[in-house]
Amino acid sequence: MKIFSALQIRECDKATILKSGGGSLALMEKAAEACVRHIARIYSKNTTFVVFCGPGNNGGDGLAITRMLHQRGYGTKAFLLMVGNQLSDDCQANLDCLQKLHRDLVTVLQPGTFISELPSNIVIIDAIFGTGLNRALTGWGASFIQHLNSLKNLKIAIDIPSGMYADALPDDDAQVFRTHSTLSFQFYKRSFLHPEASIFTGTVEILDIGLDADYIATTHTSYHTTQFADAQAIFKPRGAFGHKGTYGKTLVIGGSHGKIGSIALAAKAAVCAGAGTVTVMAPNCGYLPIQTFIPEAMCLTNGEHVLEVITGWDDFNAIGIGPGLGIAAKTVQAVADFLEACRKPIVLDADALNILSAHPELMGKLPPGSILTPHPKEFSRLFGSNTNSMIQTDNAKIQAMRYGVFIVLKGHHTAVVTPDGECHYNLSGNPGMATGGAGDVLTGIITSLLGQGYSSVEAAQLGVFLHGCAGDFAAAKLSQEAMRAGDIIDHLGNAFNAFKTATA
Repeated sequence: MKIFSALQIRECDKATILKSGGGSLALMEKAAEACVRHIARIYSKNTTFVVFCGPGNNGGDGLAITRMLHQRGYGTKAFLLMVGNQLSDDCQANLDCLQKLHRDLVTVLQPGTFISELPSNIVIIDAIFGTGLNRALTGWGASFIQHLNSLKNLKIAIDIPSGMYADALPDDDAQVFRTHSTLSFQFYKRSFLHPEASIFTGTVEILDIGLDADYIATTHTSYHTTQFADAQAIFKPRGAFGHKGTYGKTLVIGGSHGKIGSIALAAKAAVCAGAGTVTVMAPNCGYLPIQTFIPEAMCLTNGEHVLEVITGWDDFNAIGIGPGLGIAAKTVQAVADFLEACRKPIVLDADALNILSAHPELMGKLPPGSILTPHPKEFSRLFGSNTNSMIQTDNAKIQAMRYGVFIVLKGHHTAVVTPDGECHYNLSGNPGMATGGAGDVLTGIITSLLGQGYSSVEAAQLGVFLHGCAGDFAAAKLSQEAMRAGDIIDHLGNAFNAFKTATA
């Protein structure tokens, strides 16, 4: 799914209105109807709603929602905040329509007016400020949002929480409506996909309101989401006559004294992600645990407690390096020599990234198309700190283009950033995956897919989605709290089967 900016969303609205010939009010009706249908699926008829509306089109949506909820038999009441001098045309039209239906359904609040406490069973709907907001709230508007946030009621935001931007993250001291659920029209706002926004958005539901498909298809954006259908389109089922040579020879390099588990997890993930053969290159101390934990993998050892030399790598279709590797001097030299000689794309994680951050001159030696998989702190060590996660993701785009590499910036919505400046936010996964070893599993999956013939961008996108999807299956069975990194590996089969079941 494409992620459009606030400006592009407005242009998409205009294109839809022009093509349909129904006018902007008709589109507002469709948006309100979509919200009411969603609300009616969740809340019983004995639920009462209070809808707070602003003077713009977001407020018009709220007034239309109030009318439709009333017509469906819900108890409902709208409060219209007179922020500014006048209402938008569509907001005025919906106010007139609501007042004509029943004047008591709406009360106009003048600046400086506040409401008293609401009974706890009332659900608050926020339709005060929409995507047109381009500056932090001040004065009465900010105070009103602060007051609503102090209430314990369940809350729903229409399209975007009031006070939030679509294309940027709010400042720490900004007043933003804190909701339990956001009903967003047609698209994710980019801000929704960053952790700083999650305290405001709650659960995000995307509602199709029939925006112009031609505009969506032909309008370029650098930002996308990776959802099930996107990952399924990348996935290549095995052919009937495939053999282990068909699915590639994968090498994973890492491990050090006390950290053999990291590379063992990566190796097992590579096997379970479909690699034809998997070989582990580790120090001598890793031989026995690797052969015991993952007998399907072969094991090459080199050096005591550190990896001293990287040899024979050119025999493999894909190479992943870093989990548990350590940063001993001999290991650093081995990595430097390897990067000097290797010209095929590789996957770098963990200590391989730490070596790069300590020796930035090695960045220029990365083979084109390589995949870096940092978490935010590793990224900061590599490329400097940023004030928030959205700016960090934009920095990742710059660095990916600069070095000709793919960057998998890990997080709840892991961002896969490409050398041509594209950014794909992943939508699978859950907080239970915030556990030691989960990143090593991801390295193994991506390296395995790269060895099977997927391109770097395909291996990164599909690998991240499969990782999250397997984590979702694991959490459903075991709980988010109890799941381990190894449970993600154990549920990779369910993730692959989901693709096949959906097309059966």
